[in-house]
Amino acid sequence: MEIRTKRAYEDAANSDGPRILVDRIWPRGVAKEDAQLETWLKGLAPSTELRKWFGHDPEKWKEFQQRYLKELKKEDAAEVLEDLQAIVNKHKRITLVFAAKDTEHNNAVALREFLDNGDL
Repeated sequence: MEIRTKRAYEDAANSDGPRILVDRIWPRGVAKEDAQLETWLKGLAPSTELRKWFGHDPEKWKEFQQRYLKELKKEDAAEVLEDLQAIVNKHKRITLVFAAKDTEHNNAVALREFLDNGDL
């Protein structure tokens, strides 16, 4: 299983596999038809409180990852993780789509690490 991450503002490619938006808020200026998404799993996004606290500050990255992991392990995330698992089971590659400008410190990268570690 290959899990890619890609900004919502980048063009979709056939090689992306299913594209899954993992942000709580729709990317500004992106038309739904242009996004070419398989689905939008808002429930995989960090809480509004965590997102605002993090503010894409690289200094807070490690702490953000730890807090986000705790959120993903809560019972209320179980259903949306099952939805993601169903997609993962059907494909060799998926792409987690996000809107953040920082391509190294965002929830899609943290989610990919969570999935790569077999936590799904």
